[in-house]
Amino acid sequence: MSEKQKDSPAINKYIHPPIVAIFYIIVALLLGQFIPALAGMSQTMKNGGLGLTFIGFLFGVGAFIEFRKAHTTLDPHGSVKALVTDGIYRFTRNPIYLGFVLMVIGFPLAYGTLWGLVAAPFFATTMSRLVIEKEEAYLEKKFKGEYAGYKSRVRRWF
Repeated sequence: MSEKQKDSPAINKYIHPPIVAIFYIIVALLLGQFIPALAGMSQTMKNGGLGLTFIGFLFGVGAFIEFRKAHTTLDPHGSVKALVTDGIYRFTRNPIYLGFVLMVIGFPLAYGTLWGLVAAPFFATTMSRLVIEKEEAYLEKKFKGEYAGYKSRVRRWF
């Protein structure tokens, strides 16, 4: 086993968080088409959905900026060089995944359905079990007390 394989989270190589988010968005949109019980939003609600989607995107941009500053990887399957705790990471340990949650809610809402609100907890649970728990175990092992202190100060989601 190479050194790179040893120094990375034990996340299934077929799990890619953006693809998981897109899957849940598509499920919510399809539910909106086939079970329109949660459909029929006002334009204000649709605009709110666009706003949530945009805010979710900005969370990802904020995370990207901090990872670049720290010269480390965004790849959840890769080896990190530094623990990122600045910028948006002062408020949430998972701004990218929180941004995806906002998109899972916002994108379907922008299309006139509340099914994203139903899908979001399932998405969050999926991410927690398949990705976040493994990332946290990896970070605890790699950064020990530094990560433990960060984890005690900053919430997982928000």
